[in-house]
Amino acid sequence: MGKQIMENQTTTSSILLFSLLLSLFLSTSYAQLSQNFYQSTCPNVESLVRSAVTAKFRQTFVTAPATLRLFFHDCFVRGCDASVLLALPSGAAEKDHPDDISLAGDGFDTVIKAKAAVDRDPKCKNKVSCADILALATRDVVALAGGPSYKVELGRRDGRISTLAGVQHNLPHPDFSLDQLNTMFSSHGLTQTDMVALSGAHTIGFSHCSRFSKRIFNFSPRSRIDPTLNRTYALQLRQMCPLNVDPRVAINMDPTTPRIFDNAYYQNLVQGMGLFVSDQMLFTDSRSKATVNQFASSNAAFKQAFVTAITKLGRVGIKTGNQGEIRRDCTAVN
Repeated sequence: MGKQIMENQTTTSSILLFSLLLSLFLSTSYAQLSQNFYQSTCPNVESLVRSAVTAKFRQTFVTAPATLRLFFHDCFVRGCDASVLLALPSGAAEKDHPDDISLAGDGFDTVIKAKAAVDRDPKCKNKVSCADILALATRDVVALAGGPSYKVELGRRDGRISTLAGVQHNLPHPDFSLDQLNTMFSSHGLTQTDMVALSGAHTIGFSHCSRFSKRIFNFSPRSRIDPTLNRTYALQLRQMCPLNVDPRVAINMDPTTPRIFDNAYYQNLVQGMGLFVSDQMLFTDSRSKATVNQFASSNAAFKQAFVTAITKLGRVGIKTGNQGEIRRDCTAVN
């Protein structure tokens, strides 16, 4: 009997030790990030990036949604390692995948200009990774558009690999269900609340008609217009996106305040004005509806949740130490 108790205690201890080791393993990579990572090597990195991003933002507002979307696409495919910025002569890099072709050039240009600004400082030259510059630029465009400012964890290294493989299966699609979204986000350590908060980035985004045309013209045999879509809004979308529309036509995902990073996105969902099925579903599915209502009624609650979520997003699949490199040119490996 005593022997069995000892064996059970040993088994329990082994399980607890394994759980502790697993927890330590999962937290080790992003534990190496810190807000003052460049304090001795490039102390002015934040002001240098902010200055370049602000100049770009003043040229075109597209800078904001383009940079934010670029960060998300980068982190979800191979981790936050700036692999989305790499260009290959073969045309087979991440950015060449159909799901990434629509990434606006202003996002890429923002990072390149910020990198150049950092490298002009002799103390900083080739000391700051493109992945960290993208993370900082993302924070800056969110703040410039009226969203929250927040501390950015730094210390990422740039990846050396960029391929078409994995892009399609690692990015959410406009017709995803809540289960599909939760599965994809949870695989990156993000909760349903994180997912709903990050979806709020659509408050300054835009899309092309082809991504939602089925909802307004041919949703199902029973209904040409998606019944979850506000009918007045649907008819407005039909005018802006006729069947033979130029595929380059872009539509704001937030029809009310498209140039302000606020909680109007959630207020629109309550009114049935989510552009994508995956947007509107956040309100029609009872499991996420309460969170949408909370963010719709409180801009502060949304911004706080967004900061938590984007900080966690910035830890996804990061490379630190000797796992990557600091690229001299963000578009090419050293």
